[in-house]
Amino acid sequence: MISAGDLRVGTKIELDGVPFIVVDYQWVKPGKGGAFNRTKLKNLRTGSIAERTFRTEEKVDSANLEERHAQFLYRSDDEFHFMDTETYEQFFLPQKQLADAQNYLKEETVVTIVSHRGSPLSVEIPTFVELVVTETEPGFRGDTASGGSKPATLETGAVIQVPLFINIGDRLRVDTRTGSYIERA
Repeated sequence: MISAGDLRVGTKIELDGVPFIVVDYQWVKPGKGGAFNRTKLKNLRTGSIAERTFRTEEKVDSANLEERHAQFLYRSDDEFHFMDTETYEQFFLPQKQLADAQNYLKEETVVTIVSHRGSPLSVEIPTFVELVVTETEPGFRGDTASGGSKPATLETGAVIQVPLFINIGDRLRVDTRTGSYIERA
């Protein structure tokens, strides 16, 4: 049990059997009456945001989320197939559960699967991945001084903005949180 006064950004709680994560909170101490905590909660199953107010003396359940490591095997239509790295059990997740993670998944990538009561909620991918450029416009001599950028398609199908000197076949380091180019690998 967690006291409502201890709720902070990133705290995972369970309300009515549904896991939530606190994305914003505001501690309010009015002139009259008791203090309370006004929070914005993200539903980990649906991704929707809800606002809820808790009195200081309220208690909430902490969410029992399990994390396990899995290796991405392959994609088949709208399904992404994984293998648990400990039990070697294979399973798949629908495309909608991966959200933006699908843009950076290539075969043999090890990810973390977050589950609640055996039901997978989300996939956490590494912060930085190395991907090969499969398509981009050619860079021209002298373009590096202009500081411009151009779109490049990566081996996973993701399109990111890269500097003009990047060519087809270059291996890039990409930040998966922002989808931005970091450096050549």
